[in-house]
Amino acid sequence: MVRLYGLLFLVNLALLVVALIDCLSTDEDEVRNLPKIAWVFIILLFSPVGAIVWFVAGRPQRAGARPGAAWRPGSGFPEATRPQRAPDDDPEFLRGLAKSRRDDEEMFSKWEADLRRREDELRRREEGEDGEGRPPLG
Repeated sequence: MVRLYGLLFLVNLALLVVALIDCLSTDEDEVRNLPKIAWVFIILLFSPVGAIVWFVAGRPQRAGARPGAAWRPGSGFPEATRPQRAPDDDPEFLRGLAKSRRDDEEMFSKWEADLRRREDELRRREEGEDGEGRPPLG
């Protein structure tokens, strides 16, 4: 009977140590259902049930290797949806890029003209205030 209790104690201790190490080495954002610190307390306080509950409900689910789910070379695109040409070979795509670039350059030149106009207004306003006997700003 003593040997049985000794064996159960060792199994309990091994389960506790493995569950605790697994819990502590798991990233915080991967732990399920409770915060990591709560799982550590559950594992320590409710041994061996806490360790078993960790493996069932708290441990992150790993993507298991299911039959048929394994990656096979060449399974990236079904042939019907595979792109026929690269975008930089497509004349329509290149025309769209050219139009987009022209629009951007046009908008940029409008912004520059507006900036120049505002700077000129500011300069004129500062010169006008200086001419009235007020001290210049700055």
